[in-house]
Amino acid sequence: MITKKAKYALMALEILARNQDNPMVIADIARLGHIPKKFLELILLELKKSYILDSKKGQGGGYFLRLSPQDIRIAEVIRALSGSMAPVACLQDGTVCEECEHHTPCMIRSLMGDVYEATNSVLMQETLQLLLERKNQMAGTEMFYI
Repeated sequence: MITKKAKYALMALEILARNQDNPMVIADIARLGHIPKKFLELILLELKKSYILDSKKGQGGGYFLRLSPQDIRIAEVIRALSGSMAPVACLQDGTVCEECEHHTPCMIRSLMGDVYEATNSVLMQETLQLLLERKNQMAGTEMFYI
């Protein structure tokens, strides 16, 4: 499951991508994204450490995308903030869980390995640019309720 931290990161990256010409201060990103400011500060620092963002100090400073939106992979953003995307711990660290010690090969690990590979494949192909295009397409569609 995607963490709230990763969701907020993707929301902040969307805002920064839509305002690429100017660095943005944390308060503006927080306001536009309805993201708690203190939490956002930590998220932006992690994205900077992961070389997804950069920052500029002083007048006209703030955070900005270090890479272009088409070069920012969603999987890398999620990993930067949440660590592994593995659905079970044994896929993450290679250890055998105590429930599986006597059940070799483990059918659950095998299934979750397939889930992990499929999820990772989709998220590695998806970029911030594609996510923005997806949002624009969704905004253009009308919903009819009965």
